Formats: sequence, structure tokens, C-alpha cells
Amino acid sequence: MIESRLISLLRRSKSVTQKFSSSNPREWKTFTTPCGFSNEHQSRFYSSFRDLFQLQERRWPEAALAMHFYKPPFRNFSTAASVSAKDTGGLKLLVTAGPHAQKAVGIWLFVSAAWVFSMVVLGGVTRLTRSGLSMTDWKFTGGLPPLSDEEWLVEFEKYKQSPEYKRVNKGMSLDDFKFIYWMEYAHRMWGRALGIMFALPFSYFLRKGYITVQLGLRLCGLFALGAGQGLIGWWMVKSGLEEPASDYAEPRVSPYRLAAHLTSAFVIYSGLFWTALSVVMPEPPAESVAWVQGAAKVKRLALPVSFLVGITAVSGAFVAGNDAGRAFNTFPKMGDTWIPEDVLSLKPLVRNFFENTSTVQLDHRILATATLFSIGGLWWSSRKLDIHPAIRSLIGSTMGMAALQVTLGISTLLSYVPVSLGTAHQAGALTLLTLMILLNHTLRRPSLQLLKTLPSVAKTA
Repeated sequence: MIESRLISLLRRSKSVTQKFSSSNPREWKTFTTPCGFSNEHQSRFYSSFRDLFQLQERRWPEAALAMHFYKPPFRNFSTAASVSAKDTGGLKLLVTAGPHAQKAVGIWLFVSAAWVFSMVVLGGVTRLTRSGLSMTDWKFTGGLPPLSDEEWLVEFEKYKQSPEYKRVNKGMSLDDFKFIYWMEYAHRMWGRALGIMFALPFSYFLRKGYITVQLGLRLCGLFALGAGQGLIGWWMVKSGLEEPASDYAEPRVSPYRLAAHLTSAFVIYSGLFWTALSVVMPEPPAESVAWVQGAAKVKRLALPVSFLVGITAVSGAFVAGNDAGRAFNTFPKMGDTWIPEDVLSLKPLVRNFFENTSTVQLDHRILATATLFSIGGLWWSSRKLDIHPAIRSLIGSTMGMAALQVTLGISTLLSYVPVSLGTAHQAGALTLLTLMILLNHTLRRPSLQLLKTLPSVAKTA
């Protein structure tokens, strides 16, 4: 009797499996197991076994005990499949301790990135006010500023021995020296405060277990770059404390070292901002497969444009290092010509692109114009693409910021580089880079797990 009922149940389950496996795959909306059972049929199947063995438990206790330990193989297979999918297509989070930890770490990283942004702006003000060479020594941990008149006189005497005082600021008053000293002192101490503000929360989050190994290694690298940034800054300042090669040249820092210092700051900022975005937005905005495909097309254009934005920013560092903004204060021509005659006057020729005032400014003009037109091309080419509204809005904002940045650059040049416009132009460069980072982060490809859940076309209200 029991054998016949078992055989009948197995035949019914086999017929159900064959029926649904041969049907349209699009109709399998109720299936959750790889063997073809729906939730309804699966529950009926197990309830039949349960009723059967409850009735026969007293008659065959050995069979009931054996079936008590029996586990259907498709249950194990479903678990293995889900684990495999999680390993290959699942999303790897940088913070895995829950939404609260994700929010806390994200806020900390955004604040750190904003701090670096303010460091870049303050550094621009320090350079434009010619305050960077006012402190003639350096300590890694820093120290207290002069607190008495005697201490101020000691620092002033040190500065009087520098080439900048002898050739540029000879006869400067003590009050004027205090101003440039405080500017440089604030820039240095602001950087040290950033190190403390970064290290303490980092230690706390590590202790709480909020930070994964991948995120921890990335942040350790950024912290090491930040510590090295202080050394690069002093290495840069030290070049300006040396006697110039020519008796007619003004003392200034090496353009190579200034470019290294500014580029390093941009790299640290970009790393912090990208990491913060990855923590709070592990998945890009994607509501349909069509929008994902459109984002992939935009990304192919956005990557080279981002590279061009970065190169233009670095060329601006060489403009600052060579003080090239105070030459050829006309636009669009450089003086009376389009291309100055001395653009290739230095030997070897490669030196002209980094040390020749005419060539450095010409390069920056060309790169800035190319950046504006390339971002304009990105905006134009994306107008008819089916993309997420957030991406479309970002491209429009980037286009507007690029136009504003070029306007700031031209205004700074024509005004002979005032501190206000020069600082705004430097901040604009970092703002444009920020928008490009945000755009590229938004254009990332979603995880395989998310892609499987997306409809072909986004739903419109």
C-alpha cells in the first residue's frame, strides 16, 4: 500500500516538472527552485509526504526515522546556486557593518575631501600673496607661532637672509612680514590638522570593525600620500630659498616641485572623493537595461575628457610655477601675435613645455580650449542618448562649469592675476575635476546582481 502511494506521488511530481520545464520561460514567475517546482506545488509535495509518514509512523518506525534524516537534493542545490551567485555577481561593499556605519564612514570621507579642497584653495591664496617663502625652516610636527616681539624679530631676521627679501621685499615692515608669515603658518597647520582629523576617526572605525580590508588598504595609501604631501611642500619651498641662477631673476619655487605638490593634492582629493562616493553609493543609478547601455556609451567619451581635464589642471600648475599668468595679459592673442617667437627658445626643446613662460601659457590656453570643446562635444553627443536623468543633469552641470572656468581664466589673465580671481580660478579647476569624478562614478556598470533585476526599459510616469 505504502509503496504504491510513494510511486504515485513521484510520478505526479515528475509530470509536473516536465510540464513546467517545457513551458515558456517568461511564465516562470512563481518558480524559486531549479528543479521546476513552484511554491504551491512544492508545498503540496512536502505536505503529502508529511501526511503519509504521520499515518505510517507507527507501522514502519524504521522508514519514518530514515525519511526524517532525508533532505531533498534540490534544496541543497538551490543554496549552492545562491551562494555562487553571491560570490560572482554580488556587490562587494566597502563598509559591511550596516547603514549606520556606511553613513558615518561616508560623512567622514566627504569631510576629509572637503578639507583637502580648502587646503588647495588656501594654498592658492598663499602663493598669490607671495607668502610661501616667509617661513625658512620646517618641522614635521610643527610648532607654536611667535608669541612675543622678540620671537617675531628672530623670525623676521631669518627671513631677511632669504633671496626673496633681498630681491623683492627689501625694506618690508614687521607688520607686512607678520601677514605673509601667518598665511604660510595657517596653510601648514591646516594640513597637520587634516592629518589628525583623518587619523582619529580612521582608528575608531577600524576598532569598531566598520572598514573592510579593501577600504582599509586604500585609506592607508591615501594617508601615506597625505603625510608625504608635507614633505613635498617643504621640498618645494626649499627650492625658493636658494639663490637664483641669474642676478635679474626673482626668487621662486621650482615649477616642477610646485606641479608635484599641486598634483599630489589633486590625487589625494580625487581618491578621497571617489572612495566616499563608493561607500555611500555602492551601486550607480540604474533603473533599466537601456539606461545602463546609454551610460556605457557616455563613459567611453567621459574617460578621455576626464584625462584632458586633469592634464589641463597640471598645466595650470606650471603656469603658476613660472608666474606665466603675469605675461601676455591679452586674449585671444598673446601680445600682438598668436604664437610668440620664443616658444622653442630653450634647449633641449622639451624644457620649453615646463620652463618657458611663453610656451607654458600657450599650452595652457590650448588645453583649456580643447577641454571646453571636448566637454561641449560630450554634452552634444549625449543629448539623444537614452540615459538616466541624473547623468544628463551632471553632464549639463559639467558643461556649465567648464564655460565658467574658461571665463575665470580669461578674466584672471586680463586683470593681471588678482588674488581673488586667481584663487577662484584654482578652485574652479578642482570643482570641474569634482564634477568629472562624480560623472565617471555615476557611469559605472552596475553589479550583475542588480542587472538581473532591471527591466529592459525604464518606467515613465
